[in-house]
Amino acid sequence: MSTDLKQRVHARLLSSPSLGELTGPGGEVAVRSTVAELLRDEEPLLPARLFERLLAELTDEIAGLGPLEPLLADAAVTEVMVNGPGRAYIERAGRLESVPLTLDAPGIIRLVERVVAPLGLRLDRASPMVDARLPDGSRVHAVIPPLAIDGPCVTIRRFGARAVPLDAFGLDDRSTALLVWCVAAGWNVLVAGGTSAGKTTLLNALSAAIPDDERIVTIEETAELRLAQSHVVRLEARPPNAEGAGAVTVRDLVRTALRMRPDRIVVGEVRGGEALDMLQALNTGHDGSLSTVHANGAHEAIARLETLVLLADIGLPLSAVRSQLAAALDAIVFVARRRGGIRRVETIGEICAGTDGPTLRTLFARDGDTLAPVAAPTRPARRPDAPELDDVRVGAPRRS
Repeated sequence: MSTDLKQRVHARLLSSPSLGELTGPGGEVAVRSTVAELLRDEEPLLPARLFERLLAELTDEIAGLGPLEPLLADAAVTEVMVNGPGRAYIERAGRLESVPLTLDAPGIIRLVERVVAPLGLRLDRASPMVDARLPDGSRVHAVIPPLAIDGPCVTIRRFGARAVPLDAFGLDDRSTALLVWCVAAGWNVLVAGGTSAGKTTLLNALSAAIPDDERIVTIEETAELRLAQSHVVRLEARPPNAEGAGAVTVRDLVRTALRMRPDRIVVGEVRGGEALDMLQALNTGHDGSLSTVHANGAHEAIARLETLVLLADIGLPLSAVRSQLAAALDAIVFVARRRGGIRRVETIGEICAGTDGPTLRTLFARDGDTLAPVAAPTRPARRPDAPELDDVRVGAPRRS
C-alpha cells in the first residue's frame, strides 16, 4: 500500500503547476506542507508512523536528494558514489562501504536535474556530463548514458565544516613547525598528491598559518576551500552554459586575481595552462601563495608542473619554464592516502635551482610511521617580518 500511495502522491506533485515555486530556494517547508496535505487527501486513515515516513521520503525526493539525504546527513560520510540503479557506495572514515539504493535510472537523473537546473546547467544526451555544487558546498559530478554504460552515475564529494589540523597528517612538532614557518615566511608552497589523498584538506590546514590581516584571493574550479581568515575573496570558475557560451576558466580567474590587490593567492588545484599565470604571479611579488597539483610524488610534481606550464602554449622554451619554476616555488609537500583511508604527509622538500632546472632537496621524509628530518632548509624567508626558524633546526639530520 505504501508504495502505491507514494507513487500517487509523487505523480500529483510532479503534475502540480506550482511545483517550480515549491522546489525553489527555501521551498522545503512548502513542499513538506503540500506533501502532508496530499497524503491525508489520498489516505485519511494512514497510521502516524507510516505517515511520517512517507512524508520524510517524499519531501526528500522533491526538495532534496531523495534516498541520498540520509547518507549526506551522516557527518562521517565524505563521499557518496552511485554506480547506476540500485548500486551505491559511501566513503566513511576513509573506508568504502556498499549501501542499498532504492533509485531507478530515471530517478537518479531526476535527482541530478533538480540540482543543476537552478544553475542553468543541463543533463541530457547532448550534454551527458555535468558538475555542480550543493548548497552546503558539496561537489556533484554526474555522467549518464551513452557515456555511462551501466546507467547514470553520480559522485558527491563532501567537505567537512570542521577544520582539520596539521597533526592529523602524521606530522610531529618539528615538521609542523617547519610548515607553519614556511607559510608565515611567505614561501610559495605546492601540495602534491594523488586523487583523494587529502590535498585540499592539507591546503586548508596550511592556510591557518596565514595572518588574519592579509587579503587572500582563492581560485578554484569548484569551491572547496574553507579558509578561517576574515579577509578572503573566493573566486570559482564557471562552465559553459547549455549553448556552450559564458565559460570562465581558472586561468581567467588567476589573471583577474592579480587586479584585486591580493596579499596571497591560493589556487585550489593547478591542472592546465593556468600554471604559467600562477608562476608569473609568484614571480611578481605575490609571496606566500599556496596551491595543489596531482602527482605521484614530490619529485614528480616538478615535472608535472613543467608539463602544465607548457600547456599554456605560448612558445616558452623548457629552460625558461624551469627557470621560472625554480624562482617561483619554495617547497613541495607530498601527501598520500594509505590503507584504511589514512592520509599522511610523506615528504617535505625544498626547491633548489640546479643546472638543468629545479631540483628537490628533501627536508623531511617518512620512515615508517615517523616523518624524520633529513636536512635543514636553506632558502631564506621571502618576508622580512618572518619568525625565526630555530624550532625546526633542533636535532641532527638523518644519515642515509
